[in-house]
Amino acid sequence: MSLIKDIYTPAFYNRFADVVTPVIPSFEKNTFVTMILTDSFTNMEWKERMLHTTKVFHHFLPEAFPEAAPLLLKTVDALLEQGWGEDGLAFVFLPEYVALYGLEDLAVAIPVLERLTQFVSCEFAVRPFLLKYGNDMIREMTKWSLHPNHKVRRLASEGSRPRLPWGLAIPALKKDPLPILPLLENLKNDPSEWVRRSVANNLNDIAKDNPAVVLEIAHKWKGHSKETDAIIKHGCRTLLKQGHTEVLSYYGLQSSFIAVKGFEIRTTEVKMGDTLEFAMVVTNTHTQSQIVRLEYGIYYLKANGSLNRKVFKISEREYKAGESVTVVKRHSFRPITTRVFYAGMHQASVIINGVEMAISSFNLV
Repeated sequence: MSLIKDIYTPAFYNRFADVVTPVIPSFEKNTFVTMILTDSFTNMEWKERMLHTTKVFHHFLPEAFPEAAPLLLKTVDALLEQGWGEDGLAFVFLPEYVALYGLEDLAVAIPVLERLTQFVSCEFAVRPFLLKYGNDMIREMTKWSLHPNHKVRRLASEGSRPRLPWGLAIPALKKDPLPILPLLENLKNDPSEWVRRSVANNLNDIAKDNPAVVLEIAHKWKGHSKETDAIIKHGCRTLLKQGHTEVLSYYGLQSSFIAVKGFEIRTTEVKMGDTLEFAMVVTNTHTQSQIVRLEYGIYYLKANGSLNRKVFKISEREYKAGESVTVVKRHSFRPITTRVFYAGMHQASVIINGVEMAISSFNLV
């Protein structure tokens, strides 16, 4: 399997240089490629290669960002003319250029980011501007939320997330998200599902620090359309996993009449790379139908010996009065890049409508 850093290859740089040479008068292909492919390049990880590319590219552009900005845009136009498609991850070094060298020139950087994000997402590049300019940047992003291009509108919501994964956190928005609510309001009925999902992700970020704000929005948007209902549901997913009382009540989820019997871990010893299997019987003991949100928790063993629970959804559906369902679930312990597994005693639990109903242990070896 190829690594993400391998999107940066000699072939990529040679082809890029061929496109850029006629666009930037001071650009020298051989010098550019030589400066990129240093002895240390092979050992660089993806982000290191991306930053390295940004800095080498800067060597061939004017020092002053207002003079470099038009050349960045001409580069994008030339790439498109030569058949390079939009949304190529390799070109994230272009918005990174703006974040590194355009931070002191907000007025110049804004239209560059607006254009660049239509070629490659600028969601990470806007973060330093939010940190430096605060509400001035949010005002510009609120304008973007009304832009005719859906990629610019998505940048408004995705770029303003208080806790964007792999991006800089915005402490001011974690503390008080009210400044970005108008732009989310503008986007709640967006025709693009991609944009609406970004709005939901933004709400989910807000919910982690300010659940009351998201609950207020949920009540305000409820029933407006099936699309806004979907945004709210996805935006409340962390609160649902946490068993937040008000959110459970909002969705009519209660566990009083839902019984779990025979919760059994069938693989009490799981080898690294294998699968955990467990089973249970879920019964609605009520005389009326009930909505059952069925989840399970895995208590992962951490390096310090403590356990940390991660919640996974199994299903959410209506159980008729008296209905019983046997549920069998498997959970993989194949190696993944986002989690380190430690051998030792773990736990698994079953969660009904936010309430943990049963828990048992297994050994990962």
